[in-house]
Amino acid sequence: MTISGGCHCGAVRYVISGEVSRHSLCHCSDCRRCAGAVPVGWASVRREDLAVQGDTTIYRSSDDVERRFCAGCGTGLFYESESLFPGLVDVQSATFDDPDAHVPTERIQLADAPEWLARAHLLPGHRRFPE
Repeated sequence: MTISGGCHCGAVRYVISGEVSRHSLCHCSDCRRCAGAVPVGWASVRREDLAVQGDTTIYRSSDDVERRFCAGCGTGLFYESESLFPGLVDVQSATFDDPDAHVPTERIQLADAPEWLARAHLLPGHRRFPE
């Protein structure tokens, strides 16, 4: 399996050349705040299966957690924690070129999910912006 992706401005590009071991939709408050979204999709891949081109900046959101962002546009891209996921990198799946490249396999950190999320599918939907 090969999945490509990158940041909004195009300065950072990546290719995943191996299997995604899990694809989680995370609802934790850290991910929500770092990405500005609910939920945040993370595809876990082996570090050696991820090739990155371009400059990223690192933000340490806790002791051994590194979140990497595009240094230019700020798009969140990668998450690493050797204690939680040794040898793995979580790639923010919203940055895949093909959003259907890999289907999420689980939802995690539901204890932090906003209550309204359980009813979000009941909201009116619009194919594009509402009139």
